[in-house]
Amino acid sequence: MTIEITTVDTPVAAPANAAEPLRIFIIAGEQSGDNLGGSLMESLNALYPGIEFRGIGGAQMQAEGLSSLFPMEELSVMGITEVIPRLPKILARMRQTVKAILDFKPHALVTIDSPDFCFRIAKKVKAKTKDIPCIHYVAPSVWAWRPERAQKVAGFLDHLLTLLPFEPPYFEEHGLASTFVGHPVVERTDVRGDGARFRERYGLKPKQPILCMLPGSRMSELKRLLPKFAETADIVLQSRHDAVIVLPTLPHLKPYIEKFFVGKGINPIVTDVTQDKFDCFAASMVAIAASGSVTLELALCDTPHIIAYKLGPFSAWLAKKIIKTPYVNLVNIVMKKTVVPELLLENCEPKPMSWEVLKLMRDREARTAQLTDFRAALIALGLGDPETPGHRGAQAVLQAIGRPVPEEGVAGTEAEAA
Repeated sequence: MTIEITTVDTPVAAPANAAEPLRIFIIAGEQSGDNLGGSLMESLNALYPGIEFRGIGGAQMQAEGLSSLFPMEELSVMGITEVIPRLPKILARMRQTVKAILDFKPHALVTIDSPDFCFRIAKKVKAKTKDIPCIHYVAPSVWAWRPERAQKVAGFLDHLLTLLPFEPPYFEEHGLASTFVGHPVVERTDVRGDGARFRERYGLKPKQPILCMLPGSRMSELKRLLPKFAETADIVLQSRHDAVIVLPTLPHLKPYIEKFFVGKGINPIVTDVTQDKFDCFAASMVAIAASGSVTLELALCDTPHIIAYKLGPFSAWLAKKIIKTPYVNLVNIVMKKTVVPELLLENCEPKPMSWEVLKLMRDREARTAQLTDFRAALIALGLGDPETPGHRGAQAVLQAIGRPVPEEGVAGTEAEAA
């Protein structure tokens, strides 16, 4: 599949002098942004060697030559209870970042996700100078809630890189040039697990059914969802006595999960080994996952699954008021139908969850239908395209700042080296 880069014309700074070394200030505020930034920087370095990068990022971006202005982890805070105590320091970091950008005089400012921080930085830079093109990577989900944000971000951004193919028109309508570059999950070659290896490691029979449970990566999610998931597993085991429950998790959450299951009679396999996670996906008959990006990893591993999520009463009421999309799962959104059952809010209960799990366990046609739609959705997100999202993003950045990509590109460089 070939993805066309579609943009609308919008005024940006004049093309940079091709003889002048290219300077890019790039910001990521959390791990997912660091992953995107690392891939983008790798492609920029390959397409246009000699770029000077400054900014904020983590290990992936630093591996590509970035010296972070301060630790990225200082920006990785979520929720009002975490933000308020750190607010003075965050505001100081904002002032420091804006000053560093203006002093550096970059040919472009590239911000990645983390809109609470990144959009404020872009607006402050635009208020100081119109000469620095502001490019943002990962569009706000205006198609799901607060559609008025599209017009607002068009007021201070010059170009937008989107993960989803249907997003550009929402912003182009307001004159913001937008490029669909593809979803980063399609670059994840490491998620192809080995089911046989997982079974051998844990002494499981070749055809023993495995139910993989993924109740979230935050403690707040775990406390809400783990009891529901455990009750669901208990109901499933009453029908499938030979099934094994596996919970891949993070190291800091493993002790809580293991303690939770003491005396419950389920005795799941709890692992915090990264390779185990993907090997488990490959081995599992079905998975239950908290709504989030992990569901795309399950789709990439051809693992049939359902999603579930529960919020507190006020948050649930608010979500119903502001969310406009009929689906929350990305596969469902792309395919415009229910491919993955969504057990959300009041439906996040053990009985309906267990019914959906047992249906996927018993019904081969239902599992096959999911796998077919997984493949179609992933292709729409860029799977199989010879150009990665990072490469397409790098091309869009260079074009937005008036630095045309050499015609031979990466292929030409490789040919010369050969």
